[in-house]
Amino acid sequence: MTQVKICGLKDSENLKAAIEAGADFVGFVFFEDSPRNIDFHTAANLRQLTPENVRAVGLFVNPDDETLEKFALGLKLDMIQLHGDETPDRVMDIKRKFGLPVMKAIRIGDKTDLDQLEQFEPVADWLLLDAKVEGEHGGTGKSFDWSLLRRRKIEKPWMLGGGLNAGNVASALGILRPKAVDVSSGVEIERGVKDAAKIRAFIEKVKKA
Repeated sequence: MTQVKICGLKDSENLKAAIEAGADFVGFVFFEDSPRNIDFHTAANLRQLTPENVRAVGLFVNPDDETLEKFALGLKLDMIQLHGDETPDRVMDIKRKFGLPVMKAIRIGDKTDLDQLEQFEPVADWLLLDAKVEGEHGGTGKSFDWSLLRRRKIEKPWMLGGGLNAGNVASALGILRPKAVDVSSGVEIERGVKDAAKIRAFIEKVKKA
């Protein structure tokens, strides 16, 4: 069964909705330019409410070591998600220094962007394939051409992201077979504001697909 990650959670109500509906991953954003960014205190409270069977993921954009030490280690996260311009060498460096699984986001606009898979598959533990929108780092509500991946064999576990919602996720899963799907804006009532009913509806659609 396809797993689900609800990203950009900011409050206990929506975190609880995600967990009770069956989310496998919950994502907390630590990128100041994002409307989903949360501070350490808020994240610590949410982390305490996250059960062991749900993996807590921290989203970072070009983070330095100090930031990762504070949030990834300080919050005892289960995974680091890199959503910036990190190189394969930086991914390896972070894995070595912090001892946590790393998921690298790859932004896709056309088939040439798939060349990045060869660079990151050997070093990342997970890959997140997201839509490419200039100047943005996820949570855009935009999708990419899923058929680009139809015949592409990906060796590492991967998540499909980018513009997913309860209305289209079944179609996406009819084309592709990712290990997990990642949603943020698709379960919001406005940019950065999650909706518990949308979270439940999305997870239900995935579990039934």
